[in-house]
Amino acid sequence: MAEFDWNDLKSFLAIARSGRLTVAAARLRVDHSTLSRRIAGLEQDLKARLFDRSPTGYVLTEQGSSLVAIAEEVERLAIGAADMVGGTAASVAGTVRIGSPEGFGSYFLAPRVATLKDMYPQLTIQLVAASAVFSLARRDADIVISVSRPPAGRLTVSKLIDYDLALYAAPAYLDTREPIAAGDDLAGHRFVSYIGDLLTFPELDVLQHVAPDGATSLESSNLVAQLRATLAGAGMCVLPAFLAEGEAGLVRVLPTQVCLTRSLWLTVHQDLAGLGRVKAVVRFIRDQVAEAKAGFKLA
Repeated sequence: MAEFDWNDLKSFLAIARSGRLTVAAARLRVDHSTLSRRIAGLEQDLKARLFDRSPTGYVLTEQGSSLVAIAEEVERLAIGAADMVGGTAASVAGTVRIGSPEGFGSYFLAPRVATLKDMYPQLTIQLVAASAVFSLARRDADIVISVSRPPAGRLTVSKLIDYDLALYAAPAYLDTREPIAAGDDLAGHRFVSYIGDLLTFPELDVLQHVAPDGATSLESSNLVAQLRATLAGAGMCVLPAFLAEGEAGLVRVLPTQVCLTRSLWLTVHQDLAGLGRVKAVVRFIRDQVAEAKAGFKLA
Protein backbone atom coordinates (compact mmCIF):
# COMPACT_ATOMS: atom_id res chain seq x y z
CA MET A 1 0.00 0.00 0.00
CA ALA A 2 2.73 2.41 -0.98
CA GLU A 3 0.20 4.95 -2.28
CA PHE A 4 -2.39 4.55 0.44
CA ASP A 5 -5.21 7.13 0.26
CA TRP A 6 -7.13 8.25 3.40
CA ASN A 7 -10.20 8.71 1.20
CA ASP A 8 -10.33 4.93 0.80
CA LEU A 9 -10.66 4.46 4.55
CA LYS A 10 -13.27 7.22 4.76
CA SER A 11 -15.22 5.46 2.05
CA PHE A 12 -14.89 2.15 3.86
CA LEU A 13 -16.16 3.62 7.13
CA ALA A 14 -19.10 5.34 5.46
CA ILE A 15 -20.30 2.08 3.94
CA ALA A 16 -19.58 0.08 7.11
CA ARG A 17 -21.73 2.49 9.12
CA SER A 18 -24.65 2.79 6.72
CA GLY A 19 -24.62 -0.60 5.05
CA ARG A 20 -25.72 1.04 1.80
CA LEU A 21 -23.56 2.29 -1.05
CA THR A 22 -25.98 5.05 -2.07
CA VAL A 23 -26.41 6.30 1.50
CA ALA A 24 -22.65 6.38 2.06
CA ALA A 25 -22.11 8.17 -1.25
CA ALA A 26 -24.64 10.84 -0.29
CA ARG A 27 -22.94 11.40 3.07
CA LEU A 28 -19.53 11.74 1.42
CA ARG A 29 -20.98 13.81 -1.45
CA VAL A 30 -19.45 11.62 -4.12
CA ASP A 31 -20.92 9.57 -6.93
CA HIS A 32 -21.76 6.01 -5.91
CA SER A 33 -19.64 4.65 -8.79
CA THR A 34 -16.64 6.58 -7.44
CA LEU A 35 -17.28 5.13 -4.00
CA SER A 36 -17.53 1.62 -5.43
CA ARG A 37 -14.17 2.04 -7.20
CA ARG A 38 -12.53 3.23 -3.98
CA ILE A 39 -13.70 0.16 -2.09
CA ALA A 40 -12.63 -2.14 -4.91
CA GLY A 41 -9.20 -0.48 -4.91
CA LEU A 42 -8.88 -0.81 -1.14
CA GLU A 43 -9.80 -4.48 -1.28
CA GLN A 44 -7.25 -5.01 -4.03
CA ASP A 45 -4.51 -3.25 -2.05
CA LEU A 46 -5.32 -5.22 1.11
CA LYS A 47 -5.86 -8.45 -0.84
CA ALA A 48 -9.01 -9.03 1.21
CA ARG A 49 -12.76 -8.89 0.66
CA LEU A 50 -14.17 -6.31 3.09
CA PHE A 51 -17.87 -6.58 2.28
CA ASP A 52 -20.36 -9.18 1.17
CA ARG A 53 -22.53 -7.45 -1.45
CA SER A 54 -26.22 -8.22 -1.85
CA PRO A 55 -29.33 -6.44 -3.19
CA THR A 56 -30.15 -5.43 0.40
CA GLY A 57 -26.81 -3.79 1.13
CA TYR A 58 -23.20 -4.25 2.20
CA VAL A 59 -22.31 -6.51 5.14
CA LEU A 60 -18.86 -6.53 6.71
CA THR A 61 -16.81 -9.69 6.32
CA GLU A 62 -14.52 -10.89 9.09
CA GLN A 63 -11.64 -9.01 7.47
CA GLY A 64 -13.81 -5.91 7.14
CA SER A 65 -14.82 -6.04 10.80
CA SER A 66 -11.13 -6.19 11.77
CA LEU A 67 -10.42 -3.08 9.71
CA VAL A 68 -13.17 -0.96 11.35
CA ALA A 69 -11.27 -0.31 14.60
CA ILE A 70 -8.11 0.64 12.70
CA ALA A 71 -10.02 2.93 10.34
CA GLU A 72 -11.81 4.64 13.23
CA GLU A 73 -8.50 5.32 14.98
CA VAL A 74 -7.10 6.85 11.79
CA GLU A 75 -10.29 8.92 11.49
CA ARG A 76 -9.94 10.14 15.07
CA LEU A 77 -6.34 11.23 14.46
CA ALA A 78 -7.24 12.92 11.17
CA ILE A 79 -10.11 14.85 12.76
CA GLY A 80 -7.92 15.93 15.66
CA ALA A 81 -5.15 17.08 13.33
CA ALA A 82 -7.55 19.12 11.22
CA ASP A 83 -9.00 20.71 14.34
CA MET A 84 -5.71 21.65 15.98
CA VAL A 85 -3.34 22.26 13.09
CA GLY A 86 -5.93 23.67 10.73
CA GLY A 87 -7.09 26.24 13.22
CA THR A 88 -10.66 24.99 13.56
CA ALA A 89 -10.43 25.04 17.34
CA ALA A 90 -9.75 28.76 17.28
CA SER A 91 -12.15 29.80 14.54
CA VAL A 92 -14.96 27.28 15.28
CA ALA A 93 -15.56 26.51 11.62
CA GLY A 94 -17.10 23.55 9.88
CA THR A 95 -20.31 21.55 10.13
CA VAL A 96 -21.95 20.16 13.25
CA ARG A 97 -25.00 17.93 12.96
CA ILE A 98 -27.40 17.78 15.90
CA GLY A 99 -29.88 14.94 16.29
CA SER A 100 -32.79 15.91 18.52
CA PRO A 101 -36.39 14.98 19.39
CA GLU A 102 -38.68 17.01 17.13
CA GLY A 103 -40.27 19.02 19.96
CA PHE A 104 -36.99 20.17 21.49
CA GLY A 105 -35.33 20.59 18.12
CA SER A 106 -38.14 22.47 16.39
CA TYR A 107 -39.43 24.58 19.26
CA PHE A 108 -36.35 25.19 21.37
CA LEU A 109 -33.20 24.80 19.28
CA ALA A 110 -34.31 25.99 15.84
CA PRO A 111 -35.22 29.57 16.90
CA ARG A 112 -31.83 29.91 18.60
CA VAL A 113 -29.62 28.73 15.73
CA ALA A 114 -29.39 32.27 14.32
CA THR A 115 -27.74 33.42 17.56
CA LEU A 116 -25.22 30.59 17.33
CA LYS A 117 -24.49 31.53 13.72
CA ASP A 118 -23.90 35.15 14.73
CA MET A 119 -21.40 33.94 17.31
CA TYR A 120 -19.56 31.69 14.86
CA PRO A 121 -20.05 32.82 11.24
CA GLN A 122 -17.93 29.98 9.85
CA LEU A 123 -20.05 27.34 11.58
CA THR A 124 -22.77 25.38 9.76
CA ILE A 125 -25.48 23.71 11.85
CA GLN A 126 -27.45 20.74 10.58
CA LEU A 127 -30.47 20.14 12.83
CA VAL A 128 -32.21 16.79 12.43
CA ALA A 129 -35.37 17.10 14.54
CA ALA A 130 -37.10 13.73 14.51
CA SER A 131 -38.45 11.02 16.77
CA ALA A 132 -35.66 8.64 15.86
CA VAL A 133 -32.67 6.84 17.30
CA PHE A 134 -29.46 8.55 16.16
CA SER A 135 -26.34 6.40 16.14
CA LEU A 136 -23.14 8.23 17.01
CA ALA A 137 -21.17 5.13 16.05
CA ARG A 138 -22.59 5.38 12.52
CA ARG A 139 -22.06 9.17 12.61
CA ASP A 140 -25.76 9.90 12.13
CA ALA A 141 -25.02 13.05 14.13
CA ASP A 142 -22.15 14.74 15.97
CA ILE A 143 -24.30 15.66 18.99
CA VAL A 144 -27.39 13.72 20.05
CA ILE A 145 -30.10 14.87 22.41
CA SER A 146 -32.46 12.10 23.47
CA VAL A 147 -35.14 11.26 26.04
CA SER A 148 -33.43 7.94 26.85
CA ARG A 149 -30.00 7.64 28.38
CA PRO A 150 -27.90 5.90 25.72
CA PRO A 151 -26.26 2.54 26.44
CA ALA A 152 -22.61 2.35 27.42
CA GLY A 153 -20.00 2.86 24.75
CA ARG A 154 -17.32 5.26 23.62
CA LEU A 155 -19.64 8.14 24.43
CA THR A 156 -19.62 11.26 26.56
CA VAL A 157 -23.08 11.28 28.17
CA SER A 158 -24.60 13.88 30.51
CA LYS A 159 -28.06 14.96 31.56
CA LEU A 160 -29.12 18.16 29.85
CA ILE A 161 -32.25 18.91 31.88
CA ASP A 162 -35.38 17.42 33.43
CA TYR A 163 -38.63 18.67 31.92
CA ASP A 164 -42.27 18.44 32.94
CA LEU A 165 -45.26 17.34 30.88
CA ALA A 166 -48.91 18.06 31.57
CA LEU A 167 -52.34 17.52 30.06
CA TYR A 168 -53.57 20.24 27.71
CA ALA A 169 -56.61 20.97 25.56
CA ALA A 170 -58.02 23.81 23.48
CA PRO A 171 -60.96 25.84 24.85
CA ALA A 172 -62.88 24.83 21.72
CA TYR A 173 -62.72 21.23 22.94
CA LEU A 174 -63.32 21.86 26.66
CA ASP A 175 -66.23 24.29 26.19
CA THR A 176 -68.43 21.61 24.64
CA ARG A 177 -67.97 19.11 27.50
CA GLU A 178 -68.60 18.75 31.19
CA PRO A 179 -66.04 20.33 33.52
CA ILE A 180 -63.07 18.11 34.43
CA ALA A 181 -62.42 18.22 38.17
CA ALA A 182 -60.78 14.84 38.82
CA GLY A 183 -59.07 11.99 37.05
CA ASP A 184 -62.29 10.01 36.88
CA ASP A 185 -63.79 12.79 34.74
CA LEU A 186 -61.38 11.91 31.91
CA ALA A 187 -63.46 8.85 31.05
CA GLY A 188 -65.17 9.24 27.69
CA HIS A 189 -62.88 12.04 26.51
CA ARG A 190 -60.82 12.01 23.31
CA PHE A 191 -57.05 12.17 23.32
CA VAL A 192 -54.22 12.92 20.92
CA SER A 193 -51.16 10.72 21.40
CA TYR A 194 -48.30 8.78 19.87
CA ILE A 195 -48.75 5.66 17.75
CA GLY A 196 -47.97 2.89 20.22
CA ASP A 197 -46.19 0.45 17.93
CA LEU A 198 -44.08 3.22 16.36
CA LEU A 199 -42.78 4.62 19.64
CA THR A 200 -39.00 4.79 19.53
CA PHE A 201 -38.56 5.57 23.23
CA PRO A 202 -40.69 4.03 26.02
CA GLU A 203 -40.33 7.28 27.97
CA LEU A 204 -42.71 8.90 25.46
CA ASP A 205 -45.57 6.48 26.18
CA VAL A 206 -47.04 9.08 28.52
CA LEU A 207 -50.79 8.80 27.93
CA GLN A 208 -50.91 5.44 29.71
CA HIS A 209 -49.94 7.22 32.94
CA VAL A 210 -52.72 9.80 32.59
CA ALA A 211 -55.67 8.03 30.94
CA PRO A 212 -54.80 4.38 30.20
CA ASP A 213 -58.33 3.67 28.99
CA GLY A 214 -58.72 6.86 26.99
CA ALA A 215 -59.92 6.79 23.38
CA THR A 216 -57.67 8.51 20.86
CA SER A 217 -59.01 10.71 18.11
CA LEU A 218 -55.58 11.06 16.52
CA GLU A 219 -52.33 9.17 16.89
CA SER A 220 -49.16 10.58 15.36
CA SER A 221 -45.46 9.81 15.56
CA ASN A 222 -44.80 13.56 15.32
CA LEU A 223 -45.13 15.75 18.41
CA VAL A 224 -45.67 18.92 16.39
CA ALA A 225 -48.58 17.22 14.60
CA GLN A 226 -50.03 16.32 17.99
CA LEU A 227 -49.74 19.92 19.10
CA ARG A 228 -51.46 21.26 15.98
CA ALA A 229 -54.29 18.75 16.32
CA THR A 230 -54.78 19.64 19.98
CA LEU A 231 -54.91 23.35 19.16
CA ALA A 232 -57.60 22.55 16.58
CA GLY A 233 -59.75 20.83 19.23
CA ALA A 234 -59.12 17.19 18.33
CA GLY A 235 -58.81 16.21 21.98
CA MET A 236 -56.58 16.43 25.02
CA CYS A 237 -52.85 15.73 24.82
CA VAL A 238 -49.91 15.25 27.18
CA LEU A 239 -47.34 17.80 26.06
CA PRO A 240 -43.97 19.11 27.32
CA ALA A 241 -44.24 22.35 29.27
CA PHE A 242 -41.50 24.06 27.20
CA LEU A 243 -43.69 23.56 24.13
CA ALA A 244 -47.25 23.96 25.43
CA GLU A 245 -46.93 26.79 27.96
CA GLY A 246 -46.12 29.25 25.20
CA GLU A 247 -49.28 28.43 23.25
CA ALA A 248 -52.09 30.85 24.03
CA GLY A 249 -54.62 28.46 22.51
CA LEU A 250 -54.08 25.76 25.12
CA VAL A 251 -55.47 25.29 28.63
CA ARG A 252 -53.86 23.05 31.21
CA VAL A 253 -56.21 20.31 32.45
CA LEU A 254 -56.07 19.01 36.05
CA PRO A 255 -53.00 21.13 36.82
CA THR A 256 -52.67 19.89 40.40
CA GLN A 257 -53.09 16.23 39.49
CA VAL A 258 -51.34 15.60 36.17
CA CYS A 259 -47.61 16.27 35.96
CA LEU A 260 -44.97 13.91 34.57
CA THR A 261 -41.21 14.42 34.46
CA ARG A 262 -38.80 13.18 31.82
CA SER A 263 -35.15 13.92 31.05
CA LEU A 264 -33.14 15.09 28.07
CA TRP A 265 -29.67 13.59 27.65
CA LEU A 266 -26.81 15.10 25.64
CA THR A 267 -24.36 12.68 24.06
CA VAL A 268 -21.21 13.11 21.98
CA HIS A 269 -18.88 10.42 20.63
CA GLN A 270 -15.57 10.49 22.47
CA ASP A 271 -13.71 10.90 19.18
CA LEU A 272 -15.50 14.20 18.55
CA ALA A 273 -15.92 15.57 22.08
CA GLY A 274 -12.64 17.50 21.97
CA LEU A 275 -13.24 19.26 18.65
CA GLY A 276 -13.53 23.03 18.91
CA ARG A 277 -16.71 23.26 16.85
CA VAL A 278 -18.42 20.47 18.77
CA LYS A 279 -17.43 21.92 22.14
CA ALA A 280 -18.74 25.33 21.07
CA VAL A 281 -22.14 23.93 20.08
CA VAL A 282 -22.43 21.81 23.23
CA ARG A 283 -21.59 24.83 25.35
CA PHE A 284 -24.17 26.94 23.48
CA ILE A 285 -26.92 24.34 23.94
CA ARG A 286 -26.17 24.04 27.64
CA ASP A 287 -26.11 27.81 28.13
CA GLN A 288 -29.41 28.26 26.30
CA VAL A 289 -31.10 25.50 28.31
CA ALA A 290 -29.76 26.90 31.58
CA GLU A 291 -31.02 30.38 30.68
CA ALA A 292 -34.50 29.04 29.88
CA LYS A 293 -34.65 26.36 32.57
CA ALA A 294 -37.73 27.84 34.24
CA GLY A 295 -39.71 27.09 31.09
CA PHE A 296 -39.00 23.38 31.39
CA LYS A 297 -40.70 23.10 34.78
CA LEU A 298 -44.30 23.67 35.81
CA ALA A 299 -45.26 25.75 38.80
